[in-house]
Amino acid sequence: MRTVDGRVAGRRGQATRQKLLDCLSEMLSSSPYRDVKVIDVARKAGTSPATFYQYFPDVEGAVLEIADQMAAEGAGLTELLEGRSWAGKSGWQTSQELVDGFLDFWKKHDAILRVVDLGAAEGDKRFYKIRMKILNSVNNSLADAIAELQSKGRVDKDVNPAAVAGSLVAMLAAVAAHQKGFSSWGVKQAELKPNLALLIHLGVTGRKPSK
Repeated sequence: MRTVDGRVAGRRGQATRQKLLDCLSEMLSSSPYRDVKVIDVARKAGTSPATFYQYFPDVEGAVLEIADQMAAEGAGLTELLEGRSWAGKSGWQTSQELVDGFLDFWKKHDAILRVVDLGAAEGDKRFYKIRMKILNSVNNSLADAIAELQSKGRVDKDVNPAAVAGSLVAMLAAVAAHQKGFSSWGVKQAELKPNLALLIHLGVTGRKPSK
């Protein structure tokens, strides 16, 4: 772990750096990204702006660090699909666990994901790459699952696995980012998840799940 000027940070310095990141993460959950200032983060962490600048060039640099940490965790979403079966009742369980894991991850990192989505939408390639790293962890595994079913004759040969997987992941991301909004439509979380899992199962297998 190095400082901005290239020096290796000691244990105390690493703790200070992480505290700054934790305080920034907390502030992003209640304040618009562009309203967060270095002096506010430093004050919340009980240190000075000069100390902040030892570890990060600016607020955006610190946000990218948080986003990178979050993306590394997001890569683990592929474990929700690795070695899983899409046959019979197992396929329905796979769909449900994918939805649960994906929505829980999005809810846990809601604040930083909103910043990542904003940066990606504005064309910032750094944020775009982070977003795609997270989504690809699920997209590639879903595409492989569809292709495998296709090779066994269980999915129509005209289906494009990458296109279907990409569409399903885009749907998951959109729903995950709008979880709070569903309540205004009279949709409860307990109703949302099984219906989303149904769409995932239909998309992957082309069949209704066996429950």
